[in-house]
Amino acid sequence: MGRPTIDDVARAAGVTKATVSHAYSGKRPISATTKARIFAAAERLDWVPSSRARALAARRANAVGVVLSRDPAILASDAFFPAFISGVESVLAGHEIALVLQMVTGRTAEERAYRAMASGRADGVIVLDLHRVDWRVPYLRDLRLPAVLLGAYDAENPFSTVRTDDATPVRELVAHLRALGHTRIAHVSGPLDYVHSHARAAAYVESVGGDELLREGDFTAGSGRALTAELLGLPDRPTAVLYANDTMAIAGYSYARSRGLEVPADLAVAGFDDDHLSAHLSPALTSVSSDPFRRGKVAAERLLADLAGEPAESVTVDCTVLRLRASTAGPAPEAHPTPLEEELS
Repeated sequence: MGRPTIDDVARAAGVTKATVSHAYSGKRPISATTKARIFAAAERLDWVPSSRARALAARRANAVGVVLSRDPAILASDAFFPAFISGVESVLAGHEIALVLQMVTGRTAEERAYRAMASGRADGVIVLDLHRVDWRVPYLRDLRLPAVLLGAYDAENPFSTVRTDDATPVRELVAHLRALGHTRIAHVSGPLDYVHSHARAAAYVESVGGDELLREGDFTAGSGRALTAELLGLPDRPTAVLYANDTMAIAGYSYARSRGLEVPADLAVAGFDDDHLSAHLSPALTSVSSDPFRRGKVAAERLLADLAGEPAESVTVDCTVLRLRASTAGPAPEAHPTPLEEELS
């Protein structure tokens, strides 16, 4: 006997094929009694409608959305996003749920994207790059669009959050450098309006006791290079620089070496997010692994739970690990001039 068809379900339920289709699509009103009879016949025959029909029957899009409002150049060079999206997809694929990924530029386009999601394009969204005061949180609340916030967002909100500890590894790294004798430790942060950038910068300022050597970057290689040049041009330059991502760290590392400084003999360098290239530099780059794949997986699982009717909750993912490598090994340099300092003098 072959696989059951929609015609078999229609005959078993005593309705037309069109009525079965309408019961699953919701395009025409079907009485609750008739719909129940159709669904019972389908279950009895072990007939499974298409994923689209199942979604329509539940008045669901069977999709999850992610809207990214970042410069494409930043996304192209940042190892976080591909790994995060892979983690999300690893969960959604098992449920036959699509991922709707939309790139936008500017708030107006982002608002349109979320309105489209709320109008039926997606059942819920995962929100990245949280700002300390984020307009999207009340906006999504007003749209009644289920959401999971990725980051330690502390303002009152109705959504689930997936948090990580950005501060502890920064404190650990500063303590490691202090133990090696470094007293002039700089930090090139990401945009300080971001929740995660602010958490890292705040931990740095607390650990070193001030913000004299704090510089705000934008996660691009260009800002990493420019701010490294500024820091190394100071009369009393830092002997160690911590960067908010590996892209800026690698650019700063390269600039320092181009100016005759040796890493780590003249300058200790560390990054964040543990790009796959970081361990293969020579010397290898100290970084903080943040396991974006796992974070994507947990965010997707949390959103599906919310969509299933579970109450919103805050989940902390213990995934940040300091990877000490050769770029921060050895004692702080002594006071004798480096090649760059001799050139500037």
